Amino acid sequence: MLIIPAIDIRAGNCVMLKQGKIDAETVYSKDPVFMAKLWQAKGASRLHVVDLDGAFGGSPQNLEIIKRIRAGISIPIQLGGGVRSLNTIDTLFDIGIDRIIVGTLAIYNPDIIRQAIEKHGRKLIVAVDVVDNKVAIGGWKETTSVEATDLAVKLKDMGIEEILSTDVKKDGMMEGPNIEGLRLIAKAARIGVIASGGISSLDDIRKLKEYEKEGIMGAVIGKALYTDAIKLEEAIKIGGK
Repeated sequence: MLIIPAIDIRAGNCVMLKQGKIDAETVYSKDPVFMAKLWQAKGASRLHVVDLDGAFGGSPQNLEIIKRIRAGISIPIQLGGGVRSLNTIDTLFDIGIDRIIVGTLAIYNPDIIRQAIEKHGRKLIVAVDVVDNKVAIGGWKETTSVEATDLAVKLKDMGIEEILSTDVKKDGMMEGPNIEGLRLIAKAARIGVIASGGISSLDDIRKLKEYEKEGIMGAVIGKALYTDAIKLEEAIKIGGK
């Protein structure tokens, strides 16, 4: 199971929010590039980067920092935040991003996802962010009436191979992930699910690892790493990579 450190960028800083709320922000570093290098040095085999300004603004806002992160590390990067057009997807691949995360497009413009799959194949990840089993979009500012499991099934049929699923209410709260919700999505779609939101201890990782065969293929860890509640090296030993 992949253990993936998170770098959330807002106003040039590496930050963490609670439940996606800007007024519940903590700045953990003023140098996201340094943090990327640190997580690679500690053994990460993939990095999760979110352009929070992009997520709230509708288009990427921190491209220069993202380019510097890409130039500073050799491991694969999955990037999300404000990716809402085919042109943006192409631009991010052109600067060397390995996997692009889209979310809002899956609800409002799935045709762009289909075009991107045709062009870029399995490099596309769809974020299925959840509030009470419903899909949240637009930087989590809007909760739709779409069931997360229904969307996951549609994405599988479209050719998506990886879903990133965050329980918004769990994010940044250090209360453990919504394992049952993650299992339901993986079971419904029979697709690889990367867990995100609330992972706060090594026991959380052990519990997620138990369901690897059911499709939970990875875990994005943010606040727990920055507060030393989880040591990345120990998490990787449990996850296996």
